[in-house]
Amino acid sequence: MRHNYKFIDLFAGCGGLSEGFYMQGFEALVHVEIDKFACETLKKRMEFYGYSDIENKVLEQDITDENIIEEIKEAIGGNKVDLIIGGPPCQSFSTLGRARDEFGMQKDPRNYLFESYVEILNYFKPRFFVFENVTGLLTAEIKGKKIVDLILKELSRNYKLLDDVQNMILNSVHYGVPQERNRVIILGVRKDLNISPESIYSMIEKTHYSPDDELNKENQELKKYLTVKDAIIDLPKLRPGEGKEVTEYTPKKMTEYVRRLRKNADNKLMDHVARNHNSKDIERYKEMAKNGWTFRELLFNRPDLNHDNPRLFGNSYVVQQWDKPSKTIIAHLYKDGNQFIHPDYSQSRTLTAREAARLQSFPDDFEFPVSRTQQYKQIGNAVPPLLAEAIAKAIKKGLDILESEDNYDI
Repeated sequence: MRHNYKFIDLFAGCGGLSEGFYMQGFEALVHVEIDKFACETLKKRMEFYGYSDIENKVLEQDITDENIIEEIKEAIGGNKVDLIIGGPPCQSFSTLGRARDEFGMQKDPRNYLFESYVEILNYFKPRFFVFENVTGLLTAEIKGKKIVDLILKELSRNYKLLDDVQNMILNSVHYGVPQERNRVIILGVRKDLNISPESIYSMIEKTHYSPDDELNKENQELKKYLTVKDAIIDLPKLRPGEGKEVTEYTPKKMTEYVRRLRKNADNKLMDHVARNHNSKDIERYKEMAKNGWTFRELLFNRPDLNHDNPRLFGNSYVVQQWDKPSKTIIAHLYKDGNQFIHPDYSQSRTLTAREAARLQSFPDDFEFPVSRTQQYKQIGNAVPPLLAEAIAKAIKKGLDILESEDNYDI
């Protein structure tokens, strides 16, 4: 059996989804991504994995360009494509994005980017595909029609899919990520292959139960969910404005999770730099973390810490809890980070980029060679690598099954 199955990565972002496939020995033929900063991160990671000709393997290109298929063909050479992965930008599908836009994202051209994914998929016709997106995809509509129905119809032209979209929702916390993050993962199997999408999903093995499952006896064979404490307790304490882009670091004690993420990090710690905050925010963070208060409770107990912005809601400031997985890491982190306040009140700050990366399950050796603003944005938009790896394991098993069939033409 081959172990270097080859994939094309569309809407690659900084590479969270592809990282899971790298971990399982898959070979990237090409990443397609329009954002130049994300492309820098993709190149740095390919360099880490020892790729050559990296400039031609990362296409900084608009996927709707009329020459995109020719450019991908040129990049992959004569290689056979086993798999296509990716997920179109999710802002137009997200409930938050629709709430903020006066037209409910109806006029957003990103609604139709899935068509480019489908076009490339049906041209190369790999054996499997992975299409990732936010759960808001399931309720988003264009002109009264559900977008997910349009997407599934197009994807099913040459591929077998699950019948029930609810069974396509995966929560990263079940796969060893210290974060509650539900995502729609559409897996497709080419129609001529003797394997079902149900069997591929069944091979995506849960390893941990979630906080909601604690009393469910059926989950007793699973490990307990990982927490914020498991992910970041070892990191050096920082006050606002402190920290360095790169520092020497040898943890005195490591959780099993941290040991896994630091496997190739040597004695180096990257991107652990705290934001500067104004004095009033620092006091808010301190009081909320110290007393376990919500923002509303803070305003009730300390009205002097009220905010000038009347549009703030109760979840505008949120302290992450040591003993629970973090809430979904979001790209909005790059703006203020107030929804991700460090649980240690003595630090009185929001999360650093490395802390956010830890909660997303990026290895400590994963470099983000961009500005801090871009680091937060890339981390928040990414698929958690350990969730991606769980999917990659299942896809790999499926490909191994096909490879073992004597009559299969590889």
